[in-house]
Amino acid sequence: MDIINFLSGTDLAERNDRLQAKDNAQLSFEVLLEGELPERYAVAAFVAGLHRSPVAEFYFDLLGDENPGLMQPVAEAVAAGLDTWGSGPSEQGQARWFSAATLPHADSLGQRLVAALDFSHFLVFHPVDSTPERLAALAKVFTEDETVTLAQLISFLAFQLRVVHGLVVLDGRETALLPAPASTAPAITVASDEGSAPTALTGGVYEVLTYPHLVEPSHFVHHSLGWKPWVPILGEEELTEAHLEAMILPERAKSAYFRLLARDPQALKARTLTDLDIFYNIDTGIGRAERELAATVASRLNGCIYCASVHSARTLEESTGRVADVERLLDQGVGADLGSDTWNSIRDTTVALTRTPIDFGQRHVHQLKALGLETGDMIDIINAAAFFNWANRLMLSLGAAEVPRRFRNH
Repeated sequence: MDIINFLSGTDLAERNDRLQAKDNAQLSFEVLLEGELPERYAVAAFVAGLHRSPVAEFYFDLLGDENPGLMQPVAEAVAAGLDTWGSGPSEQGQARWFSAATLPHADSLGQRLVAALDFSHFLVFHPVDSTPERLAALAKVFTEDETVTLAQLISFLAFQLRVVHGLVVLDGRETALLPAPASTAPAITVASDEGSAPTALTGGVYEVLTYPHLVEPSHFVHHSLGWKPWVPILGEEELTEAHLEAMILPERAKSAYFRLLARDPQALKARTLTDLDIFYNIDTGIGRAERELAATVASRLNGCIYCASVHSARTLEESTGRVADVERLLDQGVGADLGSDTWNSIRDTTVALTRTPIDFGQRHVHQLKALGLETGDMIDIINAAAFFNWANRLMLSLGAAEVPRRFRNH
């Protein structure tokens, strides 16, 4: 059974034509949701619940099969999470979250699950405001490997929920969002950033890394950037054949990002293969430039300067004469005119899929069809947009972008 087809109630031939992307999305589900992380079903139910997705019912059923006593506490945590955020994320720099002190049933959930849900809540709604301090609570109760697996799980769910919703809409239906659950807990008091974020970065299972002299980029660019991990990475000498196989490309052994993700090699391999098929298998469907554009738009909206730098450069490589269009996107944001009806429509679709709650609907499908795009083309856009809601969350939550020395005077 393919879980995305099952959850969406679809079996579109055009998705089946993209077999590697389909199979490796399924493999990602199996690795992360059938794996060993004890909190996996509770986190999945919580994340899907925050999206108000019908998929939450599936994950709550899995949670009930494994630990029925957690179903009500997690449901109340969803209600608390939605109460805290209201109808959606706040503006950049204004992120809010609930802490263990305000989370209903914190005692029955346990310290590990409280930390996991807090991290999940933040990562669903506002990954751009991630900091090493946000990882400190996890580092007290999770290992480095478990932290990477948890980040992969939450980020994969961001991908899966968007693909499921996109396929439902392509099938001519609208996703009926679950009603926001009523919380039976006391009203949530929103803590300020200063009061709710942990201050100590040491003394737990591992030490969260910080870089006092890190030069972070101040604006979006289309040149290369560096990246520094907050979670200790594997040394090159520690990499096994399994780690190297998971990276797919041997040169990635030099990358701090991939040596960090290699802490869960199975998840890394499935994710990498999904990535490669979505962006490089262009024998059918929409062109590479349009897929890279969707990646850039999602990254720009999510605030991932690193991912936007990589994929805006690739958009330029794959298109001709579109420098001004790409630079407007980077400089002005996702509301900028991208120079053509097709690019603007791809932008609109990507923005709708990226926002929480998801608002991609029939109007976007009609807009794309009017421009001559076929179902397969739209699946490619959905896959690319959804995948970068996975990639951005990993990149933002596990480390920080850095300006290379050669660009610091620019």
